[in-house]
Amino acid sequence: MTVAESLTVSVLGLGAMGSRMAARLLDAGYRVHVYNRSRERPAVQQLIDAGAQYFDTPRAAVERAQLVIAVVTDDEAARAIWLAPDTGALAALRADALAVESSTLTPGCVAELTEAFTSAARAFLDAPVVGTRPQAEAGALVHLVGGDAEDLERARPVLAHLGKAVHHLGPAGAGAKLKLVVNALFALQVAAMGELLGAAQNMGLDAGATLEVLGQLPVTSPAAKGTASLMLAGEFAPLFPIDLVEKDLRYMGEAADPSRVPLCAAARAVYAEAQAGGYGGDNIVGVGRLYL
Repeated sequence: MTVAESLTVSVLGLGAMGSRMAARLLDAGYRVHVYNRSRERPAVQQLIDAGAQYFDTPRAAVERAQLVIAVVTDDEAARAIWLAPDTGALAALRADALAVESSTLTPGCVAELTEAFTSAARAFLDAPVVGTRPQAEAGALVHLVGGDAEDLERARPVLAHLGKAVHHLGPAGAGAKLKLVVNALFALQVAAMGELLGAAQNMGLDAGATLEVLGQLPVTSPAAKGTASLMLAGEFAPLFPIDLVEKDLRYMGEAADPSRVPLCAAARAVYAEAQAGGYGGDNIVGVGRLYL
């Protein structure tokens, strides 16, 4: 029996990211237990067909797991997954289990979870991931980890199947903070590219030719160039939906001193305008529809 085959890993939340992470763990040979709020999603049945064992509550899904990964949408969902009085996972964790929270949450929510896990004498890592669906499928995510170094070493063999890099940033909460910074930086660049390409077009320049030149200049990051290309091509299939971009910018504003992040506030207003225009389900590059 391999090391992977001797371990049971639970994945709580089988959306775009969680379902792909669970699939990679199955491919690596782990026993995978899963939970999702809605069992009807096609991805859930695909995982069951591939060998995952499904449970109707988070609590039931973690009872036999040595490591538990949660990947949900927001603070509210994370609190429900871990702390709900009748179904929350924390109450059923084994004494030797390790919880890995990989959702994009506010530092305040992570602090609340950290306190709950500490009170229960259970190990907890704050480990959000950088990357979207292609990176999750390829095992190329980047983990931003806050928590005890020894707990991280326990998690590394599993995380290695999911990502290409792990950055230990300090105590629990550090991962959540940097993840908001990363997502805000990305969101600002994409909104700026949409606005500026639209401005170039309004001044009589060709948007495609403008991007071709910008893409060769050091002022344009690879991320800005790539997303702008998707924008001009009209490729809006969701990888990082605008609804989540707006949520993350809202979380950034809540976590930081609002007076110190005026650009984030302005960007959030732009993405909110895109939501109001019916583009909330689009990939982040759909913000360009406001300008082009």
